[in-house]
Amino acid sequence: MDLIETLSLSRDALMSNKVRSFLTMLGVVIGVASVIMLVSIGEGARTYIHRELGNLGTNILIVVPGKTSAKGGFHPPEASAIRKLVYDDALIIKRRSRHIEDAVPVMFGSAKIKYQNQSRDNPVVGATETYFDIRNLKVGSGRFISASDVDSRRKVCILGRTVKKDLFGEKNALGEVVSVGDSKYRVVGVMEKKGVTLGIDFDDIVFVPTTSAQELFDTDRLFNITVKVRSAGDVAPAIEELRQILMRRHAGKEDFTVMSQDEMLGVMTRVLNIMTAVLAGIAGISLLVGGIGIMNIMLVSVRERTREIGIRKALGAKNRDIMVQFLAESVTLSLLGGTAGVLIGGGFSLGLPLFLKFLPTQVSWWSVLIAFFFSGSVGVFFGVYPARKASLSDPITALRYE
Repeated sequence: MDLIETLSLSRDALMSNKVRSFLTMLGVVIGVASVIMLVSIGEGARTYIHRELGNLGTNILIVVPGKTSAKGGFHPPEASAIRKLVYDDALIIKRRSRHIEDAVPVMFGSAKIKYQNQSRDNPVVGATETYFDIRNLKVGSGRFISASDVDSRRKVCILGRTVKKDLFGEKNALGEVVSVGDSKYRVVGVMEKKGVTLGIDFDDIVFVPTTSAQELFDTDRLFNITVKVRSAGDVAPAIEELRQILMRRHAGKEDFTVMSQDEMLGVMTRVLNIMTAVLAGIAGISLLVGGIGIMNIMLVSVRERTREIGIRKALGAKNRDIMVQFLAESVTLSLLGGTAGVLIGGGFSLGLPLFLKFLPTQVSWWSVLIAFFFSGSVGVFFGVYPARKASLSDPITALRYE
């Protein structure tokens, strides 16, 4: 019996029980669609993190107080600090390193921002004039913090877009005086709309000079030192230079941690890979259940068609012909289910961001191929036993079967 005849017989057998065939395929459809959707969400999240880190600047190193491990995840940076990071640490790094373009001392805290009868509690970032270029931040109106602002400890501030709208509405904020904590600050700029990046809402931040932030928070302890490396090839030597410079200043103690974008990305990627693998495994259970459904229905089909098998054997059909026919039916069911699952899963994955903009997706060709391959494998694996059972039927007994 040739291939075309086998496929024709398989099609006729499946079409004779359309509802049963559809319900049998449903498990495979759900399994394949789930695998593609979950993998596409994981791939989309990975691409999103790459893009967002790039939007925050390239070739960036972050020095935080305390010895932590980027490989083991993020821990409270000051928990094991022996010596704090201070403003002069950033100046020495910039002055002595050959591979570093800039080093910005960054302070972070929270304070009440007030203008007339409007007030709100707000994150406040203390930075120097080059921080905005390093972090790809832009001012919509007014100006950035200047070097003279930092040197003079001038009480000036730049408002995030959301902060400006809440305090001033449509009124021009430039030149106005606001209360930041217990001090008066003059607004010299309003940030361009940036939105949320990796969970940080840059529109909801007030920026002040690092030196005035020290007075505002009554401390000289830095939150971190943000370092700009000259080029991607200089990252490794820059990290080693940073370690040597800071260890000399900290009495030989490595009581700080230098984190690169690659390390931060590596941590996030590992977490995403684990989550994607677990979710894809759970979705794969649906594919397994679908395969068991195919085996069950094929066993029922073998029993229902016992007399047909006997007649075909009496007319000269070989065991191999019977086995190939039933195996072709099970593979056809799984491949049709796999095709439908790929289309549905791919469609949902591409359409999901239209309704849930916070949930990026990216359909990868390898996930489609793997899902389709496994759907076909399910048909072969779970179809072999019923097909073999049909092929070994005794023709005399089969002809007597009612």
